[in-house]
Amino acid sequence: MVQCSVVTESGALLRLCTLAILFMTAPAVAQTAAPAPIPTDAEIRQMLVTRVETQRQASGIVVGIVDATGRRIIAFGTIAMDDKRPMGGDTVFDVGSITKVFTALLLSDMVQRGEVALDDPVTKVLGAKDLPFLGRGDRDVTLLDLATHTSGLPLRPANLVSTNPDDKYAGYTTELLHQFLASFEFDRDPGSGYEYSNVGYGLLGEALSLRSGASYRDLLQLRITQPLGMTDTRVDPTEEMENRRATGYDYELKQVPRWDFGALESAGGLRSTANDLLKLLEAILGYRSSSLQPAMRAMTATTRTGGMQPATQIGLAWNVYRTGGGGIAWKNGSVGGFRTFVGYDAQNRIGVVALANAQTAVGVDDVGLHVLDRNLPVDLHVPVIRQVVAVDPAILDRYVGRYQFSPTDIVTITRDGERLFMQQPGQDRIPLFAYGEREFFLKIVDAQITFESSGDGRATAAIWHQSGQAEKGPRIE
Repeated sequence: MVQCSVVTESGALLRLCTLAILFMTAPAVAQTAAPAPIPTDAEIRQMLVTRVETQRQASGIVVGIVDATGRRIIAFGTIAMDDKRPMGGDTVFDVGSITKVFTALLLSDMVQRGEVALDDPVTKVLGAKDLPFLGRGDRDVTLLDLATHTSGLPLRPANLVSTNPDDKYAGYTTELLHQFLASFEFDRDPGSGYEYSNVGYGLLGEALSLRSGASYRDLLQLRITQPLGMTDTRVDPTEEMENRRATGYDYELKQVPRWDFGALESAGGLRSTANDLLKLLEAILGYRSSSLQPAMRAMTATTRTGGMQPATQIGLAWNVYRTGGGGIAWKNGSVGGFRTFVGYDAQNRIGVVALANAQTAVGVDDVGLHVLDRNLPVDLHVPVIRQVVAVDPAILDRYVGRYQFSPTDIVTITRDGERLFMQQPGQDRIPLFAYGEREFFLKIVDAQITFESSGDGRATAAIWHQSGQAEKGPRIE
């Protein structure tokens, strides 16, 4: 199987096992020379111009940088296709899974205060909550398991049935979360493997809230955002913040509504700005005095094997890896209409924020990591524009089935109306667009699928094409 990466985000191929969660991928990590000087503001701006005007990956992008010289904002584009106000440091974005950094910081701070311990079983912290034992055998799920995505809990709960087709989490309550947890069967011991989990972070937020006696939102404000002066970082934005909020778009640059995470808001519900997120980085890097610094340092001091790349360790929310003599910690987010990135190089004391208002494949991870270490590539290629053609649904039905690219990489092809979709277990389905009778492409990433057929026309295999390479998956059903 090809390596787990995306051309636009990793300089290599997108592995099918990560396709459905490609919004969690990042540039491939390798041992490189010591980080080169960061790109100039003019170089960064040109990247943003290319990404917005040529690659059509957002209506605007904001990059914030903090280093020994101070902080600065480089931005290009507008807050919406139909609103020509320029993007800037105070533009509000839905930051998605960057929320997990704040939830993990709450955990780390509570550990520093002696209120909880990383090895506390989550059911112990939940106390009187009517929940069964969470774990397998005699191994409990701990707070550390939740914070490092090693609990064994899945990305999303199986009972996630949204009341809004444009917001997959709409109407998801704590009661529904507990119903899911009560019926969930672990297939491995907690702590034994990495699996990115919004469920885990939703549960972590609930546990910390119950332990503190305050709601997640109040706890976040009292212990993190207020002490750091982060007035524009909230789950529930003010009316004035809403007026500064960028409009979110999907991979086709169609406007999408804001997601409401409900019981999982501690996994992805925050809104923020580049200027506010730079305050967090300033405190982490020592440019801003804060009582939270011991807790911040502890977030990367404890790591487990796993993360979004083979060479990456997972700390408390942060992905951690080394390039040459330096170390980089980063976290990205993908939420309805937005792609976001925050990262820092602790040794060289550089922090970067990158925010875009479209949930496209390219995103901004590669830009953020390139600023931190310009040895890591940034993708500025222009995808091939293909003409969509109509294919008889009877022909499309020949391709419906399951295709196996490796023991763990299984893709299901379905038909809905006059379009095919591909999907992996527990993930969203992704539309395929025909440019030939047997040839299909994705708009979410620059890749194609071709079907091989038998004499009766029924597909026998699917071939994945990307970056000049091909991977065959035989049909198994």
